[in-house]
Amino acid sequence: MTGRPHPAVAERPLAPAPEPLPAPVIDAHTHLDACGCADSDDVAAAMARAAAVGVRQVVTVADDLASARWAATAATWHPHLYAAVALHPTRADKLDADARAELEQLAAQPRVVAIGETGLDYYWDAAPHAVQAEAFAWHIDLAKRAGKPLMIHDRDAHDDVLAILASEGPPAKVIFHCFSGDLAMARRCVEAGYHLSFAGPVSFRNARDLAEAARLVPDELLMVETDAPFLTPHPHRGKRNEPYALPYTVRALSVIRSQDLLQLCESVTLTTRSVYDLPDS
Repeated sequence: MTGRPHPAVAERPLAPAPEPLPAPVIDAHTHLDACGCADSDDVAAAMARAAAVGVRQVVTVADDLASARWAATAATWHPHLYAAVALHPTRADKLDADARAELEQLAAQPRVVAIGETGLDYYWDAAPHAVQAEAFAWHIDLAKRAGKPLMIHDRDAHDDVLAILASEGPPAKVIFHCFSGDLAMARRCVEAGYHLSFAGPVSFRNARDLAEAARLVPDELLMVETDAPFLTPHPHRGKRNEPYALPYTVRALSVIRSQDLLQLCESVTLTTRSVYDLPDS
């Protein structure tokens, strides 16, 4: 790779490749630029590693304006790569008029399949909560105008995220990326028809609340993701993540949900293709 992985994980070894899945799945949310991809060769290599274990399509997600530009461009380099664009809630104070105009242009591109990640983050001491709420409302409106799914980042802000969605009126498709709520939060989301995407933490041994939530979600609302290069699933927690590591999470979900692995692969693929309006790979 010619790129440099995110500083938080750059010195960590990559997780080993898992056993291939019995049917293709889609990584619904990753960050290929933070994984170290810089150019089309890097992207091709990462996509090949993913395809070798059954991860056939990938959505790479922006967190700032430079990342949004990169993601939208990178999605044109590979037929099975797509993009989502937005400003992360911790960067909500950067959403000025110029940023809004550029995000609107990027959102209109055909390889951009979602608006995200946006939402609220009360964990990090970053943008003020009121500024995050205003930016979140703007991204909700953009998703509705663009006719594309809204991809939500929700950290320690469940009630406020749901309240803003209700007050603004959600777009037709809403995804809670890296779902972090408990059973009660999952029930509220399912009742609203929101999609829940599970990442590596659902496989952690101490993630009992997440496991309970994952059992509740019906097939038609369930998605899977890596959020790479972060949140590497068990048994390689602490190593560097990449889309090829998604099968670890899929297999963990199969056990948690007492669901046949092949059936789970097929259902999450159908759901994710429907949400993002992706072609069959």
